[in-house]
Amino acid sequence: MAIVPGTKGYSEQAEQLISRYESISFVVKHRAALHLIPRAPSEVLDIGAGTGADAAWFADAGYFVVAVEPTAELRNSGMALHSKSPIEWIDDSLPDLSRLPQGRKFDLVMITAVWMHLDERERAAAMPRVAMLLRPKGNLIMSLRHGPHALGRRTFDVSAEETVQLASASSLRCTLSAKTESAGELNRRAGITWSRLAFTF
Repeated sequence: MAIVPGTKGYSEQAEQLISRYESISFVVKHRAALHLIPRAPSEVLDIGAGTGADAAWFADAGYFVVAVEPTAELRNSGMALHSKSPIEWIDDSLPDLSRLPQGRKFDLVMITAVWMHLDERERAAAMPRVAMLLRPKGNLIMSLRHGPHALGRRTFDVSAEETVQLASASSLRCTLSAKTESAGELNRRAGITWSRLAFTF
């Protein structure tokens, strides 16, 4: 299978990333958007789920969860680490998400630390695809990384403003735009900050 361009570097760095992903609390990571998360049981799609730390939090809280992760090393580790959590895992990726059944809809779509791995063309194609996955009044919650690029990984400088404009073109209304520091100590020391965005119809 061809390597997904946006996943460049993740296979090689998976071993060191797994412990980092699993060490950060969901509540700390997503504090700015917690008020937008619907009550369980709701259907959640986690795109670029990594090791499934967020997906497991949702599943263990009673949500129905689909975790999309194209990097086999991260996906397989997540399936092992969270084997007791009822998560549906799919090997798929943006911008197409071609393995998700057509017409499937979710109450919440999470795109955490993923969007900046897509180039301009991919971002333009991905936003309408993601918008189609939301139920009426559903929420899309995203985070954008700002600061030094991660060595060995494919990343782009993506602004909150551009992302809001793309979402608007897909009839999504911005309900949250906040800048936060990194939850992880290594990223904080490196000067990495985040934009936390949320959208709905």
